[in-house]
Amino acid sequence: MRLMDELHLKYPFQGSRGIRNELWSMGYKVGRSHVRTLMQKMGIEAIYKKPRLSAPHPGHKIYPYLLRGLSVTEANTVWTSDITYIPMAKGFCYLVAVMDWASRKVLSWRLSNTLDPSLALPLIYRTLS
Repeated sequence: MRLMDELHLKYPFQGSRGIRNELWSMGYKVGRSHVRTLMQKMGIEAIYKKPRLSAPHPGHKIYPYLLRGLSVTEANTVWTSDITYIPMAKGFCYLVAVMDWASRKVLSWRLSNTLDPSLALPLIYRTLS
């Protein structure tokens, strides 16, 4: 573990494979999984540029949250909709639902085997009328 710590200070960008290779070149026969376990126990990991997957695109507009400060206590004040998929034996089935926030009642729903706009639009128009 002392050698691993020294190697990590010398080569902070190397992970368990790189440290294992360095240990092998020094004559220590140790497996990568053991090196990985010891690295986790020591709290060290390779330093590298990680992907920024949740960073917003600078050109995208940030919309304000319109329900902030609004207490939803009565039915038919705020509605919400959601789309989810249900795994089937051969493919997926898609479920769209429109719900009332206050009563949590499902106002309308629809199932389809394709995910296209024709699934949700008639449902929303039917609920509004």
